[in-house]
Amino acid sequence: QVQLVESGGGLVQAGGSLRLSCAASGRTSSVYAMGWFRQAPGKEREFVTALRWSDGTTYYADSVKGRSTISGDNDMNTVYLQMDSVKPEDRAVYYCAADVTPWPSYRRLGSSPGEYEYWGQGTQVTVSS
Repeated sequence: QVQLVESGGGLVQAGGSLRLSCAASGRTSSVYAMGWFRQAPGKEREFVTALRWSDGTTYYADSVKGRSTISGDNDMNTVYLQMDSVKPEDRAVYYCAADVTPWPSYRRLGSSPGEYEYWGQGTQVTVSS
């Protein structure tokens, strides 16, 4: 199993930046990719970004592309989400997720919640305008 704990959420001013962290523990060697999702009140959980550990390939949702960066530590135990030019619509609970299916390295990164087996508890991000 893999345990995930997010941190770094809080109140962010519109136009500002946020940096979220996700600490992974347990069978981290089994992780194929890490992802960030978010869920706003009354909305479905949506994909934000993902990172494949083996080669650093990343994938971003259009809504955050160009102003967000996903990265990870060399030990593959922590993944980060840096988001700049934060908008009011970025307000949500942000979740870290792990895909532990042993996919081939050429497979596209997953962008739906069902493609990730482990989840953190989430961290709230509130944006003030």
